[in-house]
Amino acid sequence: MTTVMVVDDSPTMRAMLTDLLRKHGLAVVEAGDGLEAQKLMKDNPPNLVITDIVMPNMNGYELCRWVKNEMPGGGAPVILCSTKGEAFDRHWGMKQGGDAYIIKPYNADEMISKVKELLQMSVSP
Repeated sequence: MTTVMVVDDSPTMRAMLTDLLRKHGLAVVEAGDGLEAQKLMKDNPPNLVITDIVMPNMNGYELCRWVKNEMPGGGAPVILCSTKGEAFDRHWGMKQGGDAYIIKPYNADEMISKVKELLQMSVSP
């Protein structure tokens, strides 16, 4: 089954996103910050990561760089999802290796569309 890791320090945001993804048939693993996500990914790498940016211990930019540089095969696609909505924030997120940048509050249809697009791209030859 396709697994998405949701990384956010807000339990409410994690729950909302997890519910949305599960309704679309995806398995979800949750983490409260980048360090927790790192530990979980070492044993069970997800097919896609959705991460907040502003979190304690390890922020989303750091996690994104770790996924892209340390995970086998260049890591999973990463969606940065944050309230930080300035053009610079989006630019910096993509420079860190992000595959998409979605601003909170996100549109559910936009989120699912981007998740499906990135998952399909990651399994295509």
